[in-house]
Amino acid sequence: MNTALASHILQPADLALATRIRAVTSRIIEAPTRRKHKLSNTSIAHQGYVLVQVTLDNGVTGWGEGSTLGGPRWAEESVEAMKANIDAYLVPALIGQPACDLETATTLMDRACKRNFSAKSALDMALLDATAKTLGVPAHALLGGAQQTSFSAIWALASGDAGQEVEEAREMISKGWFNRFKIKLGFADPATDLNRLGALQKALPAGTDIIADVNQGWSEGECIRYLPKLSDLGVSLIEQPLPADQMGAMARVARRSSIPIMMDEGVFTTTEAFDGCAQAAGAVLSLKLCKHGSVHRLKQVAAIAQAAGVDLYGGCLLESSIGASAHLHAFATLPKLHWGTEHFGPKILIEDLTRDGLRYENFRVHLPTGPGLGITPDPERLDRFARKD
Repeated sequence: MNTALASHILQPADLALATRIRAVTSRIIEAPTRRKHKLSNTSIAHQGYVLVQVTLDNGVTGWGEGSTLGGPRWAEESVEAMKANIDAYLVPALIGQPACDLETATTLMDRACKRNFSAKSALDMALLDATAKTLGVPAHALLGGAQQTSFSAIWALASGDAGQEVEEAREMISKGWFNRFKIKLGFADPATDLNRLGALQKALPAGTDIIADVNQGWSEGECIRYLPKLSDLGVSLIEQPLPADQMGAMARVARRSSIPIMMDEGVFTTTEAFDGCAQAAGAVLSLKLCKHGSVHRLKQVAAIAQAAGVDLYGGCLLESSIGASAHLHAFATLPKLHWGTEHFGPKILIEDLTRDGLRYENFRVHLPTGPGLGITPDPERLDRFARKD
């Protein structure tokens, strides 16, 4: 090897030393949203995050974000629990370890703390960001490289007011940001929800792609009764209509449905992915870092789905451009993201948490460029939205 070239190559031992984790800080962020966002079991006007900043021995910092919806209602984690477990259990397991050893970091976090996937994903994306910045490469380069650099984008309509939602959808279309829409159901009785969905379907341009997210809000009997009406309304996909612990019933519903069923809250782990796919509980699977705990675990879940012939969907939990960017870097490495992604979080916030947010053009969201996650948090906004108690 040319000695001049060899002198510029960072050796593995040097990388491990340079990326040793020196410090980690965490804080709770409460960012106001443009309108109320309703699910079957909660409603929020502020989105909660736990933001982590990892500092390496080489002085490089990496950023990560854990997201939740309305406390421990969507899953078991709240921002308070996430921060407590990060500070008390996860950070002590990581201090002094090389940030570049991402798989080892995941193993250490799993030993220190069961589940707590959103908290773990925040730290994982911060380590990925810091390591990629150290090497001067985009995060996806450490995950196998990008196979796609933009994704069809989906906007969620979740206020419960059909008139407001029609105007909101038309605004998204006119701006060229989103022309596919996910409608949140389950927080009203099914008949009311279907009337609202019908009004939206009539008001939107013919052929508009509509996805229905029941958020675990229906019973198997209600699915049998109302799924044909969703078909009549032209719905293209139905997300997690039944509770997460009823995957057998999900499989029965999927067999009866003429519309593809998507697994979401029922699949966090690789074991749950295998079981859901083996039972044929859905033809589509929603990928989220807050469910899977790390970018590598997300890719493992995706591989299980691909092996089973199950389509992939890029889910979100209203992440800012920090968390959304980490998702896009992981999604970019997949051979195909069949249904695109709903990463609309940066646009539902009144103010994003970064200076250079994600780019939405031609109804697609674009992979950030530059080292690491490719985004820069805005310190002033973080200070303003940080919980003060």
